[in-house]
Amino acid sequence: MLPGLEAAELPADAVEVGRILDAWGIKGWFKVLPYSADPEALFSSKNWFLLPTEKGVKTFEGVGLLKVKEAKTHSNSVVACTQDINDRSAADALRGARIFISRSSFPVAQKDEYYWVDLIGLDVINRERVSLGQVRDLLTTGPQTVLVIDQVQGGKTVEIMIPFVAAYIDDVSLAERRILVDWQADY
Repeated sequence: MLPGLEAAELPADAVEVGRILDAWGIKGWFKVLPYSADPEALFSSKNWFLLPTEKGVKTFEGVGLLKVKEAKTHSNSVVACTQDINDRSAADALRGARIFISRSSFPVAQKDEYYWVDLIGLDVINRERVSLGQVRDLLTTGPQTVLVIDQVQGGKTVEIMIPFVAAYIDDVSLAERRILVDWQADY
């Protein structure tokens, strides 16, 4: 294991939230590419779980626990430091590492706000109680987010896209694992 990383196990509720791009400065800071436009999960957790890069040179094996001392926004990315990484070469050894955070460490979402990871897999049902399928993914199209739904029709999986806006979304129930929409199966 690299200096500054402790061997760990990935939590059962781990969510991949970003990756380490590069060393930043000479005092052990590193630059992070967050997967969210609002990287609050990176700021709320002081324990980041790292997995080595899927491509390129792997500088460590297994799961490493990184204890974050400080993380802050810098330009279009995040920069962070730890107590135990104090120089550029140690920070550079983390390049490409994938960052996971326990879902239980995420900040509480506000009313009518949802984490994408919580919407994946929810059943989508229209006002007539017809099942439209399950949320497979979400896309950002600029002004809005779009639900990408897999619907099974005659043994084939068909992709349906529904804008995730109040005009089409009647209700989201994480407890019931469903989204009620004003949308027809033949749109």
